[in-house]
Amino acid sequence: MKTLLYSSKDFEIPFLEEANKDLHSFKYITDRLTTKTAKMALGFEAISIFSADDASGIVLEKLKDFGVKYITLRSAGYDNVNLKVARRLDFKVAHSPGYSPYAVAEHAIMLLLALNRKVVLARKQTQDYNFTLDHLIGFDLKDKTVGVVGTGKIGSVIVQLLNGFGCQLMAVDPFENEELKKRFQLSYSSLEQLLQKCQVIILSVPLTPQTHHLIDKSKLLLMQKGTLLINVARGAIIHTKDVLEHVSKNLLGGYATDVYEKESDVFFYDRSNNHPHDDDLDKMLKDDRILLTPHQGFATKEALANIAQTTVENLSNWQQGSIPKNTLLPAGKNHVDDHYNLF
Repeated sequence: MKTLLYSSKDFEIPFLEEANKDLHSFKYITDRLTTKTAKMALGFEAISIFSADDASGIVLEKLKDFGVKYITLRSAGYDNVNLKVARRLDFKVAHSPGYSPYAVAEHAIMLLLALNRKVVLARKQTQDYNFTLDHLIGFDLKDKTVGVVGTGKIGSVIVQLLNGFGCQLMAVDPFENEELKKRFQLSYSSLEQLLQKCQVIILSVPLTPQTHHLIDKSKLLLMQKGTLLINVARGAIIHTKDVLEHVSKNLLGGYATDVYEKESDVFFYDRSNNHPHDDDLDKMLKDDRILLTPHQGFATKEALANIAQTTVENLSNWQQGSIPKNTLLPAGKNHVDDHYNLF
């Protein structure tokens, strides 16, 4: 199948080539999918897109006119795709949901440890030959109450890893995982109860209309002073300005995130010589109580290999006239849009 791969990165191409083995005709471009670049898909049956690509309604209309029939995502999240419009236009859409929950979960734990033990500040100080400890005091994770918001594939692994630190575990999710409750003494609660009781809160929910700005000023005010907030979900799960305000007032102990609300056209690119004009991003990068990584949680060899394999499998299934197991359209079991109405 002739496929155009938008937002192609040098680090992923070898994995895609290994998985493809010339089964499909791949063309790699670094351009993001936007209203301006949709025309580049002319003559392609399928496209492959990444989390920063724009598959909104107006873009899908253009892709339809250019003859595209299939869209496979090299990501688990699909909040960048307007599925209602895609369904109306008869697109076939699939994603890559199970590439490696361990990759993202382990990154979440890394963010927590680095934020808690002030690793970035310690690095800065020691580079200046400052070996004092006055500003580097953290706390033991053992016996701390840690809340996981969203216990899907990634959240479940986060719970498992936190159990190894001896944490008291709470979670919120419309679908309670009985195995996690039994194995790790995980207790489910309302979001409000979790925010009030936990010293550490980790976000691992999909971005939907229900979870957009899930953590805003009203939710932040419920948290204990000094709480650490970790985000490996999507940037828009939190209200960025509200979080920045609470960090600046020392109400939050710190914020560590692998995602950013306005990361499109910034993350995955070298902007060292062309800084974006973004006051919120500047504040995040300059505050030692905030740790930002560039959406790298998925970036392990195992995860990249799995994403590539799933991408090829999705295309091969369509070519053979079958429905991929990771289909989003036609409507299938993978829809999560209504899963978080309880928030």
